Amino acid sequence: MTDRHLAGGRSIADVCRAALEAGVKTIQLRDKEATPGELEKSAREILALTRAYGARLIINDFPLVCAEVQADGVHLGQEDMPAGVARRLLGPGCLIGVSVREPWEARSAEEEGADYLAANLVFTTQTKKLPSRPLGLEGIELLREASGLPLMAIGGINVSNAAEVIRAGADGVAVVSAVMAAEDPGAACRSLFVAVREGLKARRLPTP
Repeated sequence: MTDRHLAGGRSIADVCRAALEAGVKTIQLRDKEATPGELEKSAREILALTRAYGARLIINDFPLVCAEVQADGVHLGQEDMPAGVARRLLGPGCLIGVSVREPWEARSAEEEGADYLAANLVFTTQTKKLPSRPLGLEGIELLREASGLPLMAIGGINVSNAAEVIRAGADGVAVVSAVMAAEDPGAACRSLFVAVREGLKARRLPTP
């Protein structure tokens, strides 16, 4: 996930390129301060990169921008457009992810046609406003039990805790500062890959 303020003077595109070169297969364009027009401009720039590297681009919050630039998917919060409405707008081929904190939210998103879920704020983080207490590993376990959809973990994820998050039931991790603020984003990504594989191995699941 992107964050212009954590890039340390580098462009978002430069950090994304380093991540893609390291093997990242999905970039989520997130910019809470951008207007839809600004976000569309950024999306077109990043989309050219993801296409070149055979990766996917997910747009945060804005289904209409996703449709306009023909990105691979959109990620929605609980206060954004409902997943069912986004599905009708974007069609069956577009990925739709939904941030959830409660088991009933996970079940509802699945019923509305979401493709994946994101456990929203597993640990404390400075990049997102904390809606309440962090979910912790117990929250991941409850969400895993509530739905069979792929489950990503968001919020305070880094190389030191990624493996335990996967062991708790997440299928992958979404990070912001762990990569965007890293001196070497590519190396940070490779370290995260190792941690995720360690977690998957502990669950005896196939590793990417």
